[in-house]
Amino acid sequence: MASNSREVAIRSGVDPDDEPSVDWGWHGTFPHGTKIAGVVTAIALCVFLIGHPTSWTEILFMVVPAAAILLGVVWSVLRKRNSWRR
Repeated sequence: MASNSREVAIRSGVDPDDEPSVDWGWHGTFPHGTKIAGVVTAIALCVFLIGHPTSWTEILFMVVPAAAILLGVVWSVLRKRNSWRR
């Protein structure tokens, strides 16, 4: 039965102002999803090279970001793999 009081219902011991996602129950990140998205984006940038690039600028603006993304993914994997050794 619904009550007529105007009190705020707190569903758990966590205040929604501190953690906004407490209302819908998800607290986390996408550790694997971020890496997968990075690799897919880098592959997509390299696939754009197939066809007719008209200048070195187009090649530069596709290869450099793809390489930077792949380096970031490799760095993230190595950092996660070696974190227990510290």
